[in-house]
Amino acid sequence: MSLSLLKSTGQAWVPEDSRVARHPTLPLLRCNQLLVLEKARASKHRLKPFVDQVHSDQVHGHGQQKHFSHHRRQSSELSDDDSLALEKLEKILSTNLQLDSDSQTVSASRKASLVTRKSSIRRSIRKKSTGVSSDTEYQDGDMLVPSADVTLDNSKTLSYTGGADSSQVDLVGSSKKSKKERDAWVQFKNEIVRLTHTLKCKGWRRVPLEGADIEVERLSGALTNAVYVVSPPKDLSQLLPNRNDSTLSLANKRPPAKLLLRIYGPQVEHLIDRDNELQILRRLARKRIGPRLLGTFANGRFEEFFNAVTLTAKDLRNPETSKQIAKRMRELHEGIELLPEERTAGPFVWRNWDSWVGRCAEVISWLDEKMIAGQQGTEGKGADAWKQRGLVCGVEWPVFRKTVDRYRKWLEDQYGGSDAVKDSLVFAHNDTQYGNLLRLKPSGESPLLMPANEHKQLIVIDFEYASANVPGLEFANHFTEWCYNYHEPSSSYALRERGYPRVEEQHRFLKAYVQHRPFRPSLSTQSSSTSLRPTLSHSVSSFMLDSRAPPAQLAEDEKGREERVENEVRRLMHEARIWRPANSAMWVAWGIVQAKVEGMDEALQAKKTAEGGDVSGGKRTSGAPEAESSHMTPESKNMAKDEQENQKEEAREAPAEGPEAEDEEEAGFDYLGYAQQRAMFFWGDMLQMGLVGKEELPKEVRAKAKVVDY
Repeated sequence: MSLSLLKSTGQAWVPEDSRVARHPTLPLLRCNQLLVLEKARASKHRLKPFVDQVHSDQVHGHGQQKHFSHHRRQSSELSDDDSLALEKLEKILSTNLQLDSDSQTVSASRKASLVTRKSSIRRSIRKKSTGVSSDTEYQDGDMLVPSADVTLDNSKTLSYTGGADSSQVDLVGSSKKSKKERDAWVQFKNEIVRLTHTLKCKGWRRVPLEGADIEVERLSGALTNAVYVVSPPKDLSQLLPNRNDSTLSLANKRPPAKLLLRIYGPQVEHLIDRDNELQILRRLARKRIGPRLLGTFANGRFEEFFNAVTLTAKDLRNPETSKQIAKRMRELHEGIELLPEERTAGPFVWRNWDSWVGRCAEVISWLDEKMIAGQQGTEGKGADAWKQRGLVCGVEWPVFRKTVDRYRKWLEDQYGGSDAVKDSLVFAHNDTQYGNLLRLKPSGESPLLMPANEHKQLIVIDFEYASANVPGLEFANHFTEWCYNYHEPSSSYALRERGYPRVEEQHRFLKAYVQHRPFRPSLSTQSSSTSLRPTLSHSVSSFMLDSRAPPAQLAEDEKGREERVENEVRRLMHEARIWRPANSAMWVAWGIVQAKVEGMDEALQAKKTAEGGDVSGGKRTSGAPEAESSHMTPESKNMAKDEQENQKEEAREAPAEGPEAEDEEEAGFDYLGYAQQRAMFFWGDMLQMGLVGKEELPKEVRAKAKVVDY
């Protein structure tokens, strides 16, 4: 095919399809393909005269040699011209294709840049926005959490069975108390919905303020706070205004996510610095550790609800679960850096002790006075069971406190001074009981299902007591939690020392902790090419054949590594052992401060008032009168009077519901029983360490002391 023919037929190659407009390179690509074919044909055409001439020469002899030479030159000149033209055309097409490809690349790059700039602008606008949603936004690495200065009253909704939706509630009960309880739950639910609207909890503003039958379930096992799971109405679509479903986005058709509602305990003001806790949660949020904080109010907060199951007391003893907890603990210790002021302040266990000891001394001194004066009264039940168990600390408070001070000095001397102790501090959780450990329920092809990530299915919650401590204190706290079952119906407060992990169980846990390298890249974070590479093992046999080092040297290196791991495990086990009494002392004080004894707050307030002070050190104690009561308006006074009358009426009705009231009272956690059990564990360690002689303790304490000799 000649160049003229190529030109003449060129128009027919251009498709008349609309796809050409969308793909301008399509005609060029087709031309280029035809050009390649034409060059091949032209090459074949140049060879044809030679073949014909050879055949003619064989038939007619050499008579037409001159004519053939002329024809060959003419054909060659034409072929050379066509070939040159084809090569030029190919070059032009190739250049245009390359330019078009470059232009598309630049266009795509510009589009990507434009999208990036728009996304950046949107993020900037969101950051500058003053309206904060509760889906935990971040600004300069800190989370922005909406807050409301309101109080949510749950004093009449502490049962574990009253918060179901109306379709599940037993309406048979006709007693006046049952009706009041149902009314209390309805009011509680309405206040929750109203609070979610105020805090702008994501999706919950679609739940109507009136008539929304949400489900509220109280979770058991929480000791400091009351914790509820809040679920949206099952018939939310029917409660929404009538509209065409096609106008609703998929996100709006979905019900809002469940919420975790945490309401602080009545005595928690003496235990926890909420401002400091919020700072801790902000630091954790930067690392995406723990549940997201969705909103706060005066006496509680909303948190992200995980699709997970809480571990049980039995789970702690499972070997694989125990190792997974150790790995997560190592990740927390190394993942959060301590602030300079936290390290300077020293171990948090002693900071808690120093902070709680004032309130603790007031409470326990009053209880000791009652006990020593023989005012125990009749047989105690429920909250009055402490009257039959003797002194809470086994001895009078001044003796217990003096022993703690002596042990504290001894512990510091083991490190050679307070500076060495501060150098050993890490960021610790300090409350790793099984109720604060959740296991996620991954589905599909979640990375959490990979063997290397199974330990990451565990989530630690409740960082109220998190701060600086030595690792040994964290281990001692966790090991002691093996001794508890907070769901035991009759004695959830009891410490069963036989449940303390044996030496081999402690060794397994600590070895998993020591060998875990939390910030080494895992297989899940590597590329597909590198993930196929075999991982190196610490075992000598795994790389004996490939290594150029002598087997003896490899064996020696392996032995050295094992010795270093073993030495570190033994060191941490010893550290956990000597810090165990400090952990016990802190929780003794915690139990005493949490105690609720009838008439105690009023008596302490009256005593402090007589001495010209404030029993709560500036904070109003539960049950104490408000300071502003003298400035109440007449309407407020009438409302307060009506409330007092209602309380008196409920008190008069209580005897008629006597058995139910007793059962409800006995179902509450026995904080004083918990404190006494911890105190007996403390005395057992003091005897084992030789810091207290048997002759220094009363006979009753020596008999009750809980001894674990490892």
